[in-house]
Amino acid sequence: MSINPTKFIWMDGKLVPWEEAKVHLLTHTLHYGYGVFEGIRCYRTPTGPAVFRLRDHMLRLQHSADIVGMKLPYTVEELVEAVKLTVRENGLEECYIRPIAYCGYGVMGLNPRGAPVRVAVAAWQWGTYLGEEGLRNGVRVKISPYRRIHPSVLPPQAKLVANYANSILAKLDAVDSGYDEALMLNFSGNVSEGPGENLFIVEKGVLVTPPVSECALPGITRDSILQLARREGIPAREEPVSLERLYEADEAFFTGTAAEVTPIREVGDRPIGNGRRGRITARLQELYFRVVRGEEEGYEHWLERV
Repeated sequence: MSINPTKFIWMDGKLVPWEEAKVHLLTHTLHYGYGVFEGIRCYRTPTGPAVFRLRDHMLRLQHSADIVGMKLPYTVEELVEAVKLTVRENGLEECYIRPIAYCGYGVMGLNPRGAPVRVAVAAWQWGTYLGEEGLRNGVRVKISPYRRIHPSVLPPQAKLVANYANSILAKLDAVDSGYDEALMLNFSGNVSEGPGENLFIVEKGVLVTPPVSECALPGITRDSILQLARREGIPAREEPVSLERLYEADEAFFTGTAAEVTPIREVGDRPIGNGRRGRITARLQELYFRVVRGEEEGYEHWLERV
């Protein structure tokens, strides 16, 4: 999906013009993938733009950095303020936000020590990742030949730049095969997640999602849906999901900051349920959008006003 440029990008403590937000060719992370990032959304609400669960995202960025031994030069609170400043100074009512921490110019080789840790925040208008049609009618998914990374290879619970080479290969394989998205299995053969989304299924009215121990990212949208489901009286569990269990599910959907809540209508040319957005999927999708847009009471603590 193409990027719509805005005015400024926050880099290392100050706003710089979009076209001047550049790094050196020998930036360490460009070559070796040692960096961490987040994906966040800001939504238009009746009281102005609000970033959804901003502090939780910044806490996860800090956690990702801690997992891989990267020391961030800013506190969580400073990063929260950087995001709000970036959105505000770009005059954005709704947008996607990309904070990234990376090792800059200074050293080369596999040891990043000595390279400065730099941080940037960009924000731009970006529609739902899997398309408006996907939101309404669901997407077609292919089981990827690429397995989701195992903790003995790379830490799947960190949003590490290098991890997403795994996701890119899965995505390209799916798109080149005529599907909208991939679904990745772990090394045990159970369903883990999509290349950039968590997975939910519905069985006889019960919501099920793979636990993070199945090499799934601890998604913030995933956590939001679990909380919303429980408040709505929908039973929700974290359990391993086999391929057979997925194929026999009544409903399935993806969650993620970029994908939001996107139904899955087919997996490998097999329809899920009746092949359309299911009743519980629709209910949670509609509730989620009311929450992020400030239209549902009781969730103001999830909205960070710009």
